[in-house]
Amino acid sequence: MAVSLFERRKLAGIAAAGFILAVSGCQSGDTLGALNLGGGGNAQPAAPDTRVTQQELLAYCPSVALRSDGAVHTTYQRNAADDPSAVIYQASISDTTRSCTYQNGIMNMTIAVAGRVVPGPQGSAGQVNLPLRVTVFRDTEQVQSDVKTHQVNVTDIAGATQFVFSDASISMPNPTARNIRVLVGFDEPSNAKR
Repeated sequence: MAVSLFERRKLAGIAAAGFILAVSGCQSGDTLGALNLGGGGNAQPAAPDTRVTQQELLAYCPSVALRSDGAVHTTYQRNAADDPSAVIYQASISDTTRSCTYQNGIMNMTIAVAGRVVPGPQGSAGQVNLPLRVTVFRDTEQVQSDVKTHQVNVTDIAGATQFVFSDASISMPNPTARNIRVLVGFDEPSNAKR
């Protein structure tokens, strides 16, 4: 029985595909694994499940807000408050955020603050210490308040230096109501002197 030209080409194509699969399996050192035809000794572990659960999505994480009087911190030369020509540097906060984790009946909270430092006419390159206060309230009751010193290295005295401050020290028993709030801002009023 004669085989048509079409059938010969079809058989040649199938043979070529089988050869390519066999060669690729030989090169990998695991012919069964290359074809997914068996257990194979080099099975890769399954990737961890990184999907957000419904419980995590609905979990309460208290809001973080910027204190109305704590968004700007300006330092002046001694005895020259409110004199624009005596400004050493001015720092400002532009954004806040937070994240929460729950474990063993305890809520742990990390807050982050982003901002920038701009040298004034009396500014110079070097380290700037920013006094940041983090205060936690339950309804109107203050339950925690700490001042943290955040160091920023200013190298560009002609422009702004960005900074990010992070604080993971807020920890409390799981809230029974959604009545926790956190305020952040500079600890000193905007007329700090050196």
